[in-house]
Amino acid sequence: MIRRAKAEWTGAVLVCGKCSKKVGGGFGPKGKTSLTKALRKLIGGKGRKAPLGVIETRCLKLCPKSAVTLVDTARPGEWLVVSPGDPVEEIAARLGRAAPQA
Repeated sequence: MIRRAKAEWTGAVLVCGKCSKKVGGGFGPKGKTSLTKALRKLIGGKGRKAPLGVIETRCLKLCPKSAVTLVDTARPGEWLVVSPGDPVEEIAARLGRAAPQA
């Protein structure tokens, strides 16, 4: 029997784990955070209760030099190549997600 689990996600973002390891961080206020962690922190929430799922995958087979590949599942035909140092707020805005209001 197939069971269901509820999640608050409105979508998901897939982040290439191999690219992330090659870059070794480069995001967040000090430039030492991985893109996955920086996006999760900016978007807010954790796990199934987050408004957006940020999933680190295996290699997505694009392999840009000194950048990280990510896919917004809302637009699977448009992959993004993000360089270290790119503001995470701009990346979230490009994904159609704004930072949670305090």
